[in-house]
Amino acid sequence: MRALYVIQRYYPFSGGSERYFQRIAERLVGEGGDADVLTTEAWDLERFWDPRKRRVDEPESVHNGVAIHRLALRYLPAPQLSHRAIRRLMAESCRVSFPGQRALLRAGGRFGPWVPGLVSAAGRLARPTLVHSANVAFESMVSAAEQIARNAGAPHVVSPFLHLGEGAGSRVWRYYTMPHQVDLLCRADAVVVLTTIERDALAGFGVRADRLHVVGAGIDVSASTGGDAAAARRRIGVDGPIVLALGAAAYDKGTMHLVQAAAALRRSGAQVTVVVAGPIMSEFDRFLASREPADRSVVRSLGFVSEEERRDLLAAADLLALPSRTESFGLVFLEAWANGKPVIGARAGAIPAVVDDGEDGVLVGFGDVSALSEAIRLLVEDPSLRNRLGERGRTKVVDEGTWYARVRDVYRQVLGGDPTPNAVGTDEANVTT
Repeated sequence: MRALYVIQRYYPFSGGSERYFQRIAERLVGEGGDADVLTTEAWDLERFWDPRKRRVDEPESVHNGVAIHRLALRYLPAPQLSHRAIRRLMAESCRVSFPGQRALLRAGGRFGPWVPGLVSAAGRLARPTLVHSANVAFESMVSAAEQIARNAGAPHVVSPFLHLGEGAGSRVWRYYTMPHQVDLLCRADAVVVLTTIERDALAGFGVRADRLHVVGAGIDVSASTGGDAAAARRRIGVDGPIVLALGAAAYDKGTMHLVQAAAALRRSGAQVTVVVAGPIMSEFDRFLASREPADRSVVRSLGFVSEEERRDLLAAADLLALPSRTESFGLVFLEAWANGKPVIGARAGAIPAVVDDGEDGVLVGFGDVSALSEAIRLLVEDPSLRNRLGERGRTKVVDEGTWYARVRDVYRQVLGGDPTPNAVGTDEANVTT
């Protein structure tokens, strides 16, 4: 089989959806298949609307047998016509229905992001037998993948990585469920989702049940464990309790609220430190700059870290916190649990389908700083509770091989083969198996 993967970013960038697709592509190659990746030059997320942000300068490369093809982003000439501004206008226009709405949304969606060379670039590659695209919030790329698949006579599989925010009608919900985005998913040959929450939402929008497949997520446990806790603490200079935030530092990820919660604990005498490891968004930099020095002192902002440093931090942390409203799963929960660490998440998006409140972690309302502060205090002050929740979480961790087998089953189905007996699309494929 030759698969073509179309995703907004890819290795060497390492985010949740990017790591997810990297592991699929590399496992496919490992079992004798071929894989090409069509992606953009973006390194920073902000590169999609700001050409001053970082990019990957290597247009063509091969990593672990996967051929990577990066395309340049284009930009409209005025800031008020930036990718971000257009997205906001489109999402807000979906508060009401009006004649010609879908046509206008499709026109605006061409710039989300603007990568005009995708279809022609695919034409220069070997003909794929399957096209798998990602992230419905980057629907210009999903739409291009659909065209590429039809040109090749190949099935089109989509992983929408749907973010549902605080529920129907919320701002995040509107950004991911615009009518033209839903239309793309309704036309796909298969829609691969990570949780039953994502599945049920899409079924409610009219995506056919027989095309929705819940595959969950898995990790390479050996690559996520065995870190040196003492080495991590020496590097960052922290002796006391560590609350680890792995991933982008941004408002929607709850990073600002995490800092505010830790600062409140510090003021009450608890020596808690938030360690942020991942891409730092400009909004987070501005937020920290606006805080008092005492509040800034609760944070160690590391930016991107190596895989070794990531393992060390997971070993050193007392708990992991991802109080986010923009998650379709949260792979970092599995990484924390594999290390026997409890987690804190938000009651938003798909997180309630992954974290069982009071069983393997604690859930709080998105943006509820007081509840977040109390959850941190509770876990920091009670080692037995931390151990119990962390060990319960460890039993839920799905190995990468089991998860990949579910993805491969979807491929077999859309290619006309029979799936293996471990069927997909059931509640059991959510997190635990």
